[in-house]
Amino acid sequence: MNQTIEKFGYPASLIKEYDNWVVLLRPAQITLGSLIVAAKSNAEDFGALSSDDFAELKTVTTDVATALKQLVSHQKLNWLMLMMVDPHVHFHLLPRYDGAREWMGQKFEDTAWPGPPSLGDAKKLTDDQIADMAAWLQSSFPA
Repeated sequence: MNQTIEKFGYPASLIKEYDNWVVLLRPAQITLGSLIVAAKSNAEDFGALSSDDFAELKTVTTDVATALKQLVSHQKLNWLMLMMVDPHVHFHLLPRYDGAREWMGQKFEDTAWPGPPSLGDAKKLTDDQIADMAAWLQSSFPA
């Protein structure tokens, strides 16, 4: 795995692994169900991905949207490809919703709805919370 994937807590944060992509729990939750969708290649430019990477991305996006809709009941999904600090191709995927969602007694509010997400409002998860939330999210992904 590339350094960007490792920085986001792989393998502890792994939700689902595909041939060319991984879906990771974002250790700092901006909204409930915030994920990282990262290419396993060493590409540092979106256009440098292979045709196989792009083809599989269709499956990944469908799986992610279906799982998050079931668990979080989001109204929109924001796919942010920032790559300012972490160089390898990856998206910060943020479920967006009006109001708040609860998970294990903890409230996750989309503080900037309906505007651009407030990245500074992220809740940093503990190692135990990462394990629990990853398992919760895995339960809705196709086998």
